[in-house]
Amino acid sequence: MPPPLVDRFNGLELPPSADMHVHLRDGAMMETVVPTIRKGGVDTVFVMPNLVPPITTVAAAQAYKARLQALEPNVTFLMSLYLHPSITPATIIEAKAAGLAGVKSYPAGVTTNSAAGVLDYKAFYPVFAEMERQDLVLNLHGEVPASSGPNGEGGDITVLNAEERFLPTLRELHAAFPRLRIVLEHCTTAAAVAAVRNCGPTVAATITPHHLILTVDDVVGNALHFCKPVAKLPGDRIALLKAVVSGEPKFFLGTDSAPHAAEAKSAPAGTAAPAGVFTQPYASQLVLDAVAGAVERGWLSEEEVGVEWLEGFLGQAGRRFYKLPEGSRESGFRLAWEGERVVDVVGGEGEGAARVVPFRKGRETWSLRWRE
Repeated sequence: MPPPLVDRFNGLELPPSADMHVHLRDGAMMETVVPTIRKGGVDTVFVMPNLVPPITTVAAAQAYKARLQALEPNVTFLMSLYLHPSITPATIIEAKAAGLAGVKSYPAGVTTNSAAGVLDYKAFYPVFAEMERQDLVLNLHGEVPASSGPNGEGGDITVLNAEERFLPTLRELHAAFPRLRIVLEHCTTAAAVAAVRNCGPTVAATITPHHLILTVDDVVGNALHFCKPVAKLPGDRIALLKAVVSGEPKFFLGTDSAPHAAEAKSAPAGTAAPAGVFTQPYASQLVLDAVAGAVERGWLSEEEVGVEWLEGFLGQAGRRFYKLPEGSRESGFRLAWEGERVVDVVGGEGEGAARVVPFRKGRETWSLRWRE
């Protein structure tokens, strides 16, 4: 059955999307997921550096970019460094000269491959000061590690409040470095949306398609929906949806698409599933699905959902924040509702190939066609 808004969006031509938060992995998994980037209407991606070992040098970032471009020369790969004690102000100067786009901060232990993450942000203030001078973006995974006292004193920190507990750190960093461009990655709460709005124009946020669709109830018992940060409460989802369609330049697409082998996601009972939702092949389509579903359920009104927000959220706002050229419709894609369904699995052909299960497998979604 066609979704709401199908008449409004069917046949619409849009510039290419820009996905400002992706995990492309390495090796066999990289070879599986990189060819799916353009299937989601995306021609520019900001690549996460949490490989094993993490990308902490400019040389490693450049070598990684070469591997990615060899697989997909029609995508622009924006590279980043992993914030680590080995990163110095001199590293930042070198990174700027080499054309890197940012530095990603992971709090220690909160998500995939974050064991070498940050314990004390103030220890990196000289690095942040140089980033401000060099105009490199600081990308923040906005959570604090889970913790509690022996009897719960001091307030427990769990996956449900870890983002909100991080927001004072965001405000402190912005106050200390007001000209430093900062992205609060993959917002999941109404509190995070409000915090970003209350900061100056140098602070923005990415929002993922899956956090527009899921709440914590959808995550419980479903490893394919488990990510970090986890989806939150229904009111948080509505706040994210309203931010997406608001047209505010502070909010733009960052899928946090994070592929894991199908075998790992279906781990036997008693084994922890890895955190990550794979959305790359349907990056743009899933945003439309989420918004149409919100209109159908009365969370958004049709009056709130024009078409102007689409260009901004899917690509132009992110490009402007990162000071990139804007995309054009002439090099973009056309939307169509044709009853296409999300495939059950991506990859898996040939010996040693990686297999990944995409988010919302089997569900109807939009089709898109790149302009010739």
